[in-house]
Amino acid sequence: MAPPPAADPNPSRFALAGRSVRQHTARGTIINAIFLVSVAAVGLLRGFLLARFLTTEDYGIWGVLLVCVGTLLWLKQAGIGDKYIQQDDEDQELAFHKAFTLELAFSAIFTVLLAISVPILAVALDRPELVAPGLVLCLIVPALALQAPLWIHYRRMDFVRQRLLQSVDPIVGLVVSLALALNGAGYWALVLGILAGSWSAAAVSVWWSPYSLRLRYDRGTLRRYVSFSWPLLVASVGGIVVAQGSILVTTVHLGIAAAGAVTLAASVSQFSDRVDQIVSGTLYPAICAVADRTSLLLETFVKSNRLALMWAMPFGLGLALFAEPLVEHGLGEKWRPSIVLLQYFGVAAAVGQLAFNWDSYYRARGITRPIAAVNWVTVGVFCAVTVPLLLADGLRGFAIGMLVQTVVTVACRFVLLRRLLGPGLQVGRFVARAVAPVLPGVALVLAGRALDAGEGGGFALAELAAFMSVTLGATLVLERALLAE
Repeated sequence: MAPPPAADPNPSRFALAGRSVRQHTARGTIINAIFLVSVAAVGLLRGFLLARFLTTEDYGIWGVLLVCVGTLLWLKQAGIGDKYIQQDDEDQELAFHKAFTLELAFSAIFTVLLAISVPILAVALDRPELVAPGLVLCLIVPALALQAPLWIHYRRMDFVRQRLLQSVDPIVGLVVSLALALNGAGYWALVLGILAGSWSAAAVSVWWSPYSLRLRYDRGTLRRYVSFSWPLLVASVGGIVVAQGSILVTTVHLGIAAAGAVTLAASVSQFSDRVDQIVSGTLYPAICAVADRTSLLLETFVKSNRLALMWAMPFGLGLALFAEPLVEHGLGEKWRPSIVLLQYFGVAAAVGQLAFNWDSYYRARGITRPIAAVNWVTVGVFCAVTVPLLLADGLRGFAIGMLVQTVVTVACRFVLLRRLLGPGLQVGRFVARAVAPVLPGVALVLAGRALDAGEGGGFALAELAAFMSVTLGATLVLERALLAE
């Protein structure tokens, strides 16, 4: 882990409790890892438990509602919290009041948009039963706005308080959903469960807020926040275009089964993001604190990426190597069309983690337009390369297009990072160092297959164990200094 050095450039910014920023960030990484793993486990538990008591139609209605509500909520999250954490005003309570006022205003707008979109969706799908639960879900938006005090703890890097308060949401949601499902509430168990969780988290966030909740507004604040946030909104729209477009074009051209294969491959490959989420979430407040010190930004970038790539690179390339045995001996023959997707998506996942948190450095400087630009370059490659390849060569063409898309995106990241961090960022050396620990394991597996050393599920497991062992050993040798630090 490579947060800033022990000398804190802004001692009043963080709740360090006697630790250096470096030590505090490392501690925060552990706390955030525990929290995210726990939330994922609760979500998995809820899914399995509720599946026993709800029908597939109940889940279908819930899935449609999530597409509608989730897309708008994704757009709403862009910017205000990030800008509040990035700013460094003298009066932090006043700064929070201004940010909270804007959050409430935008939340009101999005609540109205959701309320309008739900009946339209119900009419378009000829499913009138979507209206009532959809309108109830609109009440999540003000609850999320009232969770704004969590920004204060996050900005101070008070991760224990932040995560404890956030944990109320999944726990209450699980209990309420399960209780309602046991009593035959159907899809309302999911709707009311997520609503109860959101409002419970809002209540404890307000109760434990270090600052009062007041409305303060001035045009200058609006201008600053909008100039920071609108590129992030545009970037989110670009992400939605690629995600939704991939499923839509695949479904129309190849059918629903092919869309299922794409969904599976995307879901599996996204596990490479787990360490990235932990590291990015922990480092952002620290990066903001040293945003004017280029040498420290370069240090945090290089070391945080090396840390995350210790997981992402072996996972992605391992997925590519073992996609076929995974399907043959695990998922079953019905998923055979997904093998080529898993292989290419695995390579794309590994490549895509290079400079994964580049946008945090631009946000820390208050420069967000390049983030939108890169996302829309990705959209352009998707439309010009990925879609034509899908139409010409089916799932294989789509997989190749997604890999090309990833390579172009990563290249754009490094061009922009060189501008921000200077020539000290040696891209070739950085990439070589990221790939080096996993190459011995890849070479061992490929050599065994070239010699036709064996086959079957048992041999595949032995291959996987050898790959993991060699990769772990190489990582310990090549990255021992970073791991010791």
